[in-house]
Amino acid sequence: MQLSKSIKPISFFKANAANIIKQLNETHGTMIITQRGEAKAVIQDITEYERTQEALALLKMIAQGQDDLKKGRTISAGDMLDELKTLAGEAAR
Repeated sequence: MQLSKSIKPISFFKANAANIIKQLNETHGTMIITQRGEAKAVIQDITEYERTQEALALLKMIAQGQDDLKKGRTISAGDMLDELKTLAGEAAR
C-alpha cells in the first residue's frame, strides 16, 4: 500500500475498521489515521509490527557494538573462544 493512499481520517477508520484490518493483514501494510487533518495514530499489521521491532532490536545491538568498539570494550577472538569453551564445559557438568 502506498503511503499517500494509506492516510485516512478517523471517521473512515471507524466506518470501515473490520475491512481495513483485513486489508492490512493481507498486505502487511500500515495506515495513518488523521484527526482534524493532523496525523494522530498508525494502524499496522501485526506481522509488519513484529518485523519492525526485530529490525530496531538489531539496529540497537549494532549501535551498542559500535559504542563498545569506540570505548575499547573488546576482547580478542581467541580470548572469546576460550571463554566460550569454558562456559560450554561448565554447562556440560
